Order: sequence, then structure tokens, then C-alpha cells
Amino acid sequence: MNRIDRISAILIHLQSRRVVRASEIAERFNISLRTVYRDIRTLEEAGVPLMGEAGVGYSIMDGYRLPPVMFSREEATAFLTAEKLMERMTDPSSDGHYKSAMYKVRSVLRLAEKDFLENIDGHIQVLKSRRGAPIKLELNPLQLILKAIGERNVLSIHYFAMHNQQKTERYIEPVGVFYQDNYWHLVAWCRLRKDYRDFRLDRISDIALPGERFRTLHPNLNDFISRSARELNLQQVVIMVEKRVLPYLSEQKYFNGFVSEREVDGMMEMTFLTEYIEGFVRWLMMYGDMATIVSPEALKLKLTELAQIIINRNC
Repeated sequence: MNRIDRISAILIHLQSRRVVRASEIAERFNISLRTVYRDIRTLEEAGVPLMGEAGVGYSIMDGYRLPPVMFSREEATAFLTAEKLMERMTDPSSDGHYKSAMYKVRSVLRLAEKDFLENIDGHIQVLKSRRGAPIKLELNPLQLILKAIGERNVLSIHYFAMHNQQKTERYIEPVGVFYQDNYWHLVAWCRLRKDYRDFRLDRISDIALPGERFRTLHPNLNDFISRSARELNLQQVVIMVEKRVLPYLSEQKYFNGFVSEREVDGMMEMTFLTEYIEGFVRWLMMYGDMATIVSPEALKLKLTELAQIIINRNC
């Protein structure tokens, strides 16, 4: 990325958040803090009303907006792909909002990009998993839940618990939502159980805002998931795999505790949480020639042990 493009991207980044730290900009654009300061100074000299405070970050004076920007063909394609995902994996309300946003995105595209999206629209599909029941959210609760999270509102729900086949009314303080194994989940502090609980959205028969706000500072969703993992004695596994192996992993990775993945130096770094190291090793051995274990050491030792047993039996 050349400097002009980077400075424009930094300005857009500054408009996306109330306050942005210099370290965030440096990490995103892979530049030094010294370069960040120089680019910020360039924006100020160009007339952008920036405010900065040591140890806090930079912000743009309220009311200033960059004129409409043009999206690249790759960015427009990413939006279209996301639209397909939203259509299949969220409730109709969220999907409707995203479609409305997509009309606005399309409106600022160049004619060539508009034609390109029209041509590929019918060539991208997201199919529901064959595993488990299809998503069925009769209440369309996602938007209400996200509103409650953002505004720190208490939610009242009628929830059916599968383990004891009981329906209860709960007052909860929402923490976050996540999608896993074909279902949406809501993590919240349950006032009835006096603890954090994971509520599956398809088991909520009624949901409402009783008009009460909560002041408790709850952990964010990642902290909750990490805490749950520790309580279940799960072990974090990090491996590097060649990109060509990804199509073969498909849904197998979810059965083995898949958490996230990111590209690193042309490889895919994949993170898992597992409570059964030996089982994970036996699965990984199918792709051993295309994968490298980053951590933990116990996984490397177990892989070496099993590989030696196989060699001894067959040589």
C-alpha cells in the first residue's frame, strides 16, 4: 500500500471509532509508531480536525465526515458474500437491515463494479449444514438482543431448558451472542441462577425489554469463552496448515474444537480448544504432512509417540 492510500485508509479508520490508539493504527497497517505520527500530522496539515491525547488516542471532531468513498471490486465482492451469509445465518430482521445497507453500498459503486456484482450474484450460495436441525428463529430476536447489549438493558425471556424439560421465565443481563454448530447462542448473567448461562436462541419462546438498565460490568464474550474453557479443563491447540488442506477439514474441525483461523506467512494458523489431546492427535495425523504443531508441547510428544508406534508395527 502506498502512502497516499494508507493515509486515506487511516482517515476512514479514524471515522469508524470514537477513539483510535496509535498502536492500533500501527498494527493494522504494519507500520511503526513514528510513521503513524507522521501520517497523522499529514492529515492535520490537510485540514482534518483531529484531537489527540497522550495515552488515550486520536479522535475526529464530531460532525466531520469524509465524502463518500469508492469500494474496490474485492471489497464489493466481500460485501456480497457477507450478504449471502446474513441471509442464511441470521433472523429475517437482521437480514433485512443488511440488505438495506447493501443497497447503499451498491449505490456508490462504479458501473463496472455494479455489473460485476450482478454477474456473480447467482454464483455464490451458502447452504445450511446437513448436521442438526435447521435454524428457526420465530421471534427474530437478534436485533433486540444486540440493542440490549449496546444499551445495557435487562431482557426478560421465557426459556425452555432441554436438560430438565422445563420452561422458566428469566431476567438476564446480556453479554454477547455467538454462532456455533448451526445455532445462535446468547451468553448472559441469569438473575434466577445467579451465574452466567448460555441460552440457545431457538429455545426462547418470548423475549422483551422490561425497561430496566443494569450497571454491572460483565466480562466481554471472549473472556467468558476463555473462562468456560478453563473450567472445562480444555487445552488450547495451535497448528499451522497449508491452505490446500482447508477444503478437506470442512466440518471435521468443528468436532475437534475449532475456535479461529488467520493467515500467517502464506499458511493458515488454526486455534482449537480440546479436552482430549490423543483424539486430536489421531485426527491431525491424517493431515500430518501438511501441518505443523505450534503448541502445546504435549501434543508434539503425543504425535511423536503414536508415529513411532506405527513405524515399529509396520517396519
